[in-house]
Amino acid sequence: MSRLAIAFLWLLWRLLPMPVLARLGEGLGVLLHALVKSRRRIVLTNLRLSFPELSDDARAQLAKAHFRAIGRSSMLETISWWGSRAEVERTVRFEGLENFNAHVGKPLILFSPHFVGLNLGGVRVSQLPATFASMYKPIRNPHLDRLMLHARTRFGQSELISNLDGIKPVIRAIRKGHPFYYLPDMDYGPRDAVFVPFFGVPAATITGMPRLARATGAAVMPCVTRWMGDHYVTRFYPAWENYPTDDVIADTRFMNAFLEDRVREMPEQYFWLHRRFATRPEGEPELYD
Repeated sequence: MSRLAIAFLWLLWRLLPMPVLARLGEGLGVLLHALVKSRRRIVLTNLRLSFPELSDDARAQLAKAHFRAIGRSSMLETISWWGSRAEVERTVRFEGLENFNAHVGKPLILFSPHFVGLNLGGVRVSQLPATFASMYKPIRNPHLDRLMLHARTRFGQSELISNLDGIKPVIRAIRKGHPFYYLPDMDYGPRDAVFVPFFGVPAATITGMPRLARATGAAVMPCVTRWMGDHYVTRFYPAWENYPTDDVIADTRFMNAFLEDRVREMPEQYFWLHRRFATRPEGEPELYD
């Protein structure tokens, strides 16, 4: 993203109210759906694997809705970059905050899966009176990288840990009582991963969450952000009971099962642009052509 593109986005943010930004973003998503064939193919492959019971037409309509959701979230991201604290609060509201408050100061992992409002939800969460920790992978585009870092650190205190620094800083942060905003639901390759079902398809899923919870004594609390008509809602679910167990594979499968239930509630809002099933068990063919 060039400086000129960022300046144009800033101008849109200054001139347009949030509902108009959202509609503009949805229009952008429609355009991307029509023009970017390679990405559309990834989304349709994911939907075919995850929802084989749907007709081709139903999956095509779901793919279009997903691109609209992606475009909307991308445009509303400008509020996290430049909006005031009050504007962010109006854009993203909380549910279940009492669940989070019950664990303030204690070791806590916030399981935050990749729904399209994830980044805005993370910025909203950073406004809470706690020092949040999260892992950070630098973005290749330096201008966008600076904006994302700015958004994640502009409210309150945040401890951003580079993915190059390994897991030890994360363990220290959790043990100090810094809630860890964790995104373990993507295909990160075969390292530290097991194949467990995701919508019935074996999916390489990292085992980091149950291992971190066991190493730190942290509670695991789902934290899910969704679009609710004219704003986002970040919901804190009750912390999982009796988690983790002694079976890391069962714990990882439990995470995927919880996520499946949330995806079924809002299938257009999960991040289907990602090649979730790219890593295959030995001997299985490539799923994305």
